[in-house]
Amino acid sequence: VKTLSGHRLLCIDEFELDDPGDTVLVSTLLGKLVEAGVALAATSNTLPGKLGEGRFAAADFLREIQGLSAHFRALRIDGEDYRHRGLPEAPAPYSDEVVTRTAHATGGASLDAFPDLLDHLAKVHPSRYGALTDGLGAVCLTGVRPVPDQSTALRLVVLADRLYDREVPVLASGLPFDRLFSEEMLKGGYRKKYFRAISRLTALARDAKRLADAA
Repeated sequence: VKTLSGHRLLCIDEFELDDPGDTVLVSTLLGKLVEAGVALAATSNTLPGKLGEGRFAAADFLREIQGLSAHFRALRIDGEDYRHRGLPEAPAPYSDEVVTRTAHATGGASLDAFPDLLDHLAKVHPSRYGALTDGLGAVCLTGVRPVPDQSTALRLVVLADRLYDREVPVLASGLPFDRLFSEEMLKGGYRKKYFRAISRLTALARDAKRLADAA
């Protein structure tokens, strides 16, 4: 509050709340900033009054969620995901041979079997995923397959966000990225996160096509 209360406007991108603790913390923070005269603007795939829906016992935190909602006037902007607008379809997965050859031909590229990557992510706190991706020229993955559970899926979402932030191309063999998450996951409370991850990984796969062509 001390750090931000001197500003006229606070802009928050990808505004989401995933657990009760975050809800209480953010509700308190934004409430105090509004009292200090700070204006708020946020983008989100979820309407303010629906934050946390389907993810935890939202009813127990309805007061905080309603309090957050009161600070915003929602402007809905519908339309096709801009990452795919006017672009060709995502490239099909490559063979293991192409992925491996591209990794060795690309400076700073990583090369991992997809199951091994998922195992490693489970041992690293998501706050450090950015450090894992710093300086990478490309991420090359073999044997992409559906993620086995929701915890693994959410870790992969965080990694996809960090890769997208850094514009790191992703080249993969196995299943296409739109088959990473089960139908149950894509209908659950984290569905918007999963669709965003698919969208971002698909965009990075397009960027990787030139690397495969060059190799």
